[in-house]
Amino acid sequence: MARRRPSDPPILPGFSHIRMLGSGGFADVFLYEQNMPRRQVAVKVMLADVVTESVRQMFQVEANLMAQLSAHPSILTVYQASISADGRPYLVMELCSAQLAERFRRERMPVTEVLRIGVQIGSAVETAHRQGVLHRDIKPSNILTTVYGHPVLSDFGIAATLSAATAHDTVGMSIPWSAPEVLLDTTPGAVTSEVWSLAATVYSLLAGRSPFEIVDGTNTSDELIARITKAKLPAIGRDDVPDSLERMLRRGMSRDPGRRQQSAMEFVRELQTIELELGFTPTPADVAVQDWALVTADDPGDRTVVRAVAPASPAPRPDRRRRRSAPEAAAPASTGTGARRTAPRGRLAAGILVGSVLAVVGLGALVTVIALQGADGDLPRVTGVTATVDGPTVAFRWPDPGIRETDAFQVRVEGGESTVQRSTEFSVAAPEGTRVCLTVSVTREGRVGPSSAEQCAESAGG
Repeated sequence: MARRRPSDPPILPGFSHIRMLGSGGFADVFLYEQNMPRRQVAVKVMLADVVTESVRQMFQVEANLMAQLSAHPSILTVYQASISADGRPYLVMELCSAQLAERFRRERMPVTEVLRIGVQIGSAVETAHRQGVLHRDIKPSNILTTVYGHPVLSDFGIAATLSAATAHDTVGMSIPWSAPEVLLDTTPGAVTSEVWSLAATVYSLLAGRSPFEIVDGTNTSDELIARITKAKLPAIGRDDVPDSLERMLRRGMSRDPGRRQQSAMEFVRELQTIELELGFTPTPADVAVQDWALVTADDPGDRTVVRAVAPASPAPRPDRRRRRSAPEAAAPASTGTGARRTAPRGRLAAGILVGSVLAVVGLGALVTVIALQGADGDLPRVTGVTATVDGPTVAFRWPDPGIRETDAFQVRVEGGESTVQRSTEFSVAAPEGTRVCLTVSVTREGRVGPSSAEQCAESAGG
């Protein structure tokens, strides 16, 4: 099948076209120079033959979403978005390198680097989830690299949106990194589906191939789907990959979503634990929490290292619609300039939305809002939560109410974000005299049980 000819670069006020960077099924990416301030940027432009009024509306939702999330240091920065004179929507983005998509296949990446990338991208996914957004297309080719070597997550669903809008009926290039329940169309996506994709991406960076790909064999879409749904994951095949890492990735790609890590943050925690196991300093995870809400534990091997940052504004909540995943919108940009900034530190805004939020998709399935389900009375209730103060650290503990192997605890600190974990302990480091309050619930298959009675304690001096 012949490749299509690239589209003509649009004339954009304030920008000078330099050359083409890449093309995909629904968009082309061009290198432009912005005139003021002067810098090189990547501009993703939709193809004229797929643009309709509904697509323009979906594109606006995508642009707003990316602008809100791109404050995160591991999410691609979007500078602006608009419609060109010939009617094609476009995004002006930070210029990054797409070399990671090819590099992992041609060379053995160090385990330390892969763990670092996993923590940083996992923290970006966790941040998106806390904004109520599913990425739905996590894979190596959607991880770009800044000029300073920092990985950033790109493409929050543009290709998928266009596939829904054009009634595309194939799953496309994302098959190797899509969870079985997504490929079988039993769900349009969920937090645990994203965990599967995160695990598959880390596995790929280590193995030099996608998880169910047979080197020098046939890997048609049907064959890949059959292997993924059987979930017989082959070994990575590297002597320097510890068994603990293989086990956690195998868990992350379990066929049963309930057996996986129940959040991107839990996945990140396990990667950080493996970093400690190997004698490395854990990579900080950038997530939007209060400055004092740092998760710690008595066992340093079970400690989450968190860098507190100010949360972004809530993402828009448009209308619901299902869609299937699709081929990539465009090839990512090539190496260029542009420094990453560190997200500012700050306090979490008061008033967290709690209750039942429907899983919706933005104007034709652009983004999925995570269902924050209300209390489910048939799940066990946690009782007997106790608090112990050790200087600035407040440690909460509770007895196991009889949870199943696939259950987890949702821990919520007053004024902070919730955390999903299996442990019956949770510690918070707080300034002297800070009152810390906590509730615990049981989660099962996306349902959340009744909360425990609130337990509070006041931190002491160090």
